[in-house]
Amino acid sequence: MITIVIAEDQRMLLGALGSLLSLEEDMEVVGKANNGEEAVELVKKLQPDICIMDIEMPGKTGLEAAEELKSTDCKVIILTTFARSGYFQRAIKAGVKGYLLKDSPSEELASSIRNVMAGRRVYAPELMDDLYSEENPLTEREMEVLGLVADGKNTKDIASQLTITTGTVRNYISTILDKLEVTNRIEAIRQSKEKGWFK
Repeated sequence: MITIVIAEDQRMLLGALGSLLSLEEDMEVVGKANNGEEAVELVKKLQPDICIMDIEMPGKTGLEAAEELKSTDCKVIILTTFARSGYFQRAIKAGVKGYLLKDSPSEELASSIRNVMAGRRVYAPELMDDLYSEENPLTEREMEVLGLVADGKNTKDIASQLTITTGTVRNYISTILDKLEVTNRIEAIRQSKEKGWFK
């Protein structure tokens, strides 16, 4: 019997997924979570074979929870509406065994669970194309600067926090705007969020 924990913040969908998987003879839903934090707690407590996880949930996202569960034996399958390459790349780094989209046919979910249990990885085909086309062009340091900008910090705050000069901060920001081909900080933040590059 494959034991499963489902993490999904939309209650109706959580119930529907639970009912759907309970119809499978070789599967049992042992726990349901409404956010990433609950998912991590349930997985540690119940030690299921599989955790099906949405990404955008309150408190702790599915990706943060997946990163936390990397060291456990539980295999994480992301089930999301977001076909974003940045999310997908993070999911792969977090050791996620499957990444499926919510608009896939329902029978695909059960067969994906069986495939993952058999040691295979299951990724939505449309994401495989994106994986190679959408690398984040920013360095870690540039992402750090952009993250501080997104937190509302000004040039002076960023300079003191990173112990660099304000001129260096301005250079970083100008490089970020060039690389992302945008005209201002707000567009840079929006684009990075949309592509899932922000941690």
